[in-house]
Amino acid sequence: MTVHFIGAGPGAADLITLRGRDLIAACPVCLYAGSLVPEALLAHCPPGARIVNTAPLSLDQIIDEMARAHSQGQDVARLHSGDLSVWSAMGEQLRRLRALNIPYDVTPGVPSFAAAAATLGAELTLPGVAQSVVLTRTSGRASAMPEGETLANFAATGAVLAIHLSVHVLDKVVADLTPHYGADCPVAVVWRASWPDERVVRATLGTLQTAIGAEMERTALILVGRSIGAEDFDESRLYAGDYDRRYRPVGTHPRFPGTGEA
Repeated sequence: MTVHFIGAGPGAADLITLRGRDLIAACPVCLYAGSLVPEALLAHCPPGARIVNTAPLSLDQIIDEMARAHSQGQDVARLHSGDLSVWSAMGEQLRRLRALNIPYDVTPGVPSFAAAAATLGAELTLPGVAQSVVLTRTSGRASAMPEGETLANFAATGAVLAIHLSVHVLDKVVADLTPHYGADCPVAVVWRASWPDERVVRATLGTLQTAIGAEMERTALILVGRSIGAEDFDESRLYAGDYDRRYRPVGTHPRFPGTGEA
């Protein structure tokens, strides 16, 4: 018996890995975070599966469901939104399972920042503009931010910021970031990335609060950085004709001598 923690992706039901889909189909028990995981994914559950929405349950109750399946020798598909490596509350569940000697494994999923970037048609790390992306958030009721992990500190690096769970404190976000990026810095807010009712607002730090209009919920992601919508950036050396690399040695292509074109 194994509890399979599965990243269910950002929202679109087909943005799940093949491994994740197949694990859902093979498990007689499915626990899913119903507040964020699309119900369409439950169609992959086998006939007669026990399906439990964990949104109204406490941690103790969730672990009780897993322990019950363990006692019956039943595999569990445990679905969380996005990818499990950040803000999934998986860590506390794994700690409980280790204490109970209940086996588990983890299948990654498509994270929300990647889905948001895809919606924008954007590469966040453009040569000569930005080569780092910081995934962060502001303090909330569920988890406070450690000392030192402030928006201002991250902004001082000039990296692209993917700010989660913070659209409800937009005034603070703008106030903390503007001194570092400038009021003209591009911003995009993507609400419910990849869902059918997805919404996008493009603005600058100086115009964002006016542009956003109606209040968006916490499922909105704020992307801030000079690479968003940029056109004036260097080309990567990766595909340059004179760039010698293992898979494309310079001067080896029979049709294009000296270019290394593959």
